[in-house]
Amino acid sequence: MSGRKVLVTGASRGIGEAVARAFAERGDVVAVHHRDSAELAEKVRAGLPGEGHVIVSGDLTDPAAVRAFVDGAALSLGGLDVVVNNAAVAVEHPILSDDYAAWQAAWQHTLSANLTGPANVCWCAARHLGEGGRIVNVSSRGAYRGEPLYPAYGAAKAGLNSLTQSLALALAPSGIAVNAVAPGFVATDMGNAIMDAGDGAAIRAQSPFNRVARPEEVAEAVLFLAGSEWSSGAVLDLNGASYFR
Repeated sequence: MSGRKVLVTGASRGIGEAVARAFAERGDVVAVHHRDSAELAEKVRAGLPGEGHVIVSGDLTDPAAVRAFVDGAALSLGGLDVVVNNAAVAVEHPILSDDYAAWQAAWQHTLSANLTGPANVCWCAARHLGEGGRIVNVSSRGAYRGEPLYPAYGAAKAGLNSLTQSLALALAPSGIAVNAVAPGFVATDMGNAIMDAGDGAAIRAQSPFNRVARPEEVAEAVLFLAGSEWSSGAVLDLNGASYFR
């Protein structure tokens, strides 16, 4: 498959950058989304193979901004065939050490960016996706394994999995498939920062392969799900045998 029109949120670095590149390498045209990383996004766009790639920007916690950048991507690309909900935030807020105001703020921001924002992207994108359209949500192993230092992150990703399955049922009659991929630790800026702040060796040892995922490995899974209809509603584990469910 090639020539698809693809929107990837959070594509200025990490998993999103790898996903954008993987689609472009297969002949697709990509809208590279960022929130406030214009220079990084332009570097990604300029480095993608092929022509016609564009940049869109907007804060996922702002519903109006979400609608503007999804509609803008569709307008610039001449439609949408695939949407990848990758952008996310992680705020450390352990329940026994934060004050109540910080706890509330962490939950509000994390759920808005990691669950409500992607849900709004899906709503807006569904107005552009036609028969054969695909939505792939980037979830997390933490939705199942638990995130004691990042409980809102784990809860939001669990909600994203449920949203994936609900939308798979709702959009199948329109010929749109919705799936998710659930990585464990990935060697991105966010993942590396967590490992550097803690025991990186112990984190790597969670997998019997004694390493964490590469962004390109997550991108491969996203590509597979973006090309599949019959997997709709699936949440694909991608954690190097570090957790089973």
